[in-house]
Amino acid sequence: MSSSDHSMISYEKQGLIHAPSGSHKVKYLAGEDWDFHLDIVHKPVDLSLVLPHYRARNQPIEHRMGMFVGNESHPMKVKVCRSYCRAKFDLEVRASTSDITIWLPSDFKGHIHCPKTTTFSAGFINRVMGSVRLNEPHYESSSEEDEVVVSTHGHVTFRMWDVQTSAPENSQKEAFRRLFCCAHKTPETAHDWDFLLEN
Repeated sequence: MSSSDHSMISYEKQGLIHAPSGSHKVKYLAGEDWDFHLDIVHKPVDLSLVLPHYRARNQPIEHRMGMFVGNESHPMKVKVCRSYCRAKFDLEVRASTSDITIWLPSDFKGHIHCPKTTTFSAGFINRVMGSVRLNEPHYESSSEEDEVVVSTHGHVTFRMWDVQTSAPENSQKEAFRRLFCCAHKTPETAHDWDFLLEN
């Protein structure tokens, strides 16, 4: 039995607290690097991380809820859900070749560090992009802002989680709004123009 198989068995025996799918309430863990930590190899990830609407008794005022999700090559879907904007968070998603889709709350305000080939949904551009500092080379981390770091050789997509409806964005509605309102410019991303050479 390989060490990775052994770690997978021990992971499964630990229960469903940090299972790679479903909805999980993120709770403050004093003295830990991360309030939520999942690092898995053999399974795809599909998580809804629900931030608390209150501050824990021993939680410092400046503490941001820290969440880490790691994988190797399986697809990853991570939704950050919050109903209370004061619940600031620090999300780190790392993988080798996984395709990653992340839903961020519509009241997100802070810094995102991600690959240059990242794409953004219409809802994200409409409602979130105006409050994002994207890939700034020199920035100071602040407890007053959210922060997201994504690292993978796969494809990354950001979508919007609507804090008003407590649900992922309505793609058709947001695309319609994007088409006729054009509230924000699409961030510069690398384009594959090879399709023009076909035929």
